[in-house]
Amino acid sequence: MRLTRAALVLLLAVLAAPGLRAEYVVLRSGQRLHVTGYQVQGDKYHLQLGGGFVDVPAADVVSIEPEDTFASLPAAPPAVAGPQPFYRDLVEAAAKKYNMDADLITSVIAVESNFDPKAVSRKNARGLMQLLPETAAQLGVKNIDDPAENIDGGTRYLRDLLQKYNNDLALALAAYNAGPDKVQLYGRVPPYAETISYVRRVKRGYDKSKTEASKKTSAPLSPTATPPPVAASAPPRTEQPQSQQQ
Repeated sequence: MRLTRAALVLLLAVLAAPGLRAEYVVLRSGQRLHVTGYQVQGDKYHLQLGGGFVDVPAADVVSIEPEDTFASLPAAPPAVAGPQPFYRDLVEAAAKKYNMDADLITSVIAVESNFDPKAVSRKNARGLMQLLPETAAQLGVKNIDDPAENIDGGTRYLRDLLQKYNNDLALALAAYNAGPDKVQLYGRVPPYAETISYVRRVKRGYDKSKTEASKKTSAPLSPTATPPPVAASAPPRTEQPQSQQQ
């Protein structure tokens, strides 16, 4: 059978570099398959997945994208419940300094580096908030590998993007991932599978943190629990205004 142009190019790439490994295979249906290896066999891709192998027609493959790899990625936490206490202090300090929501910063860190301060991507983005060296320099970050400076610089950058896009969270996150020039080029979230996935993952983690916080504050007392006494002179509690969101 005749191979599509894209399949032929990929086949040549595999032959030229047999050690090449793809991380995500993007299908026309929008599905993204995480693979540990692949081979082009005629008009099909033979994909190696975590649980075995699967064959996919070459015509159904839109692109193959590498996944950012980290130098020392720790085991993923069971849920995005928040960083370690030390990082939480740094996150809250940066959030207060730049009038940001600490949960939003936490959600970005979770997706960017999984709370690994030594994370380094294939594009040389570094640290907890995955700052590029040139971006860090513009933000005045002297030691990009220092968690405090990295979080401070990343939070400031995120705040600036929110202001640039009138608090549009999706656009700000897209610009954080793909760059403001790409958002300006398309006038929306760039049509890159990596960026679209990034925006969704951060928003999903952020929404989850807010839902869990809401459940904790609104949880009813146990039927056997004794309500705490209420001081007559205590002033009514007011909710703190929610900080800037993307």
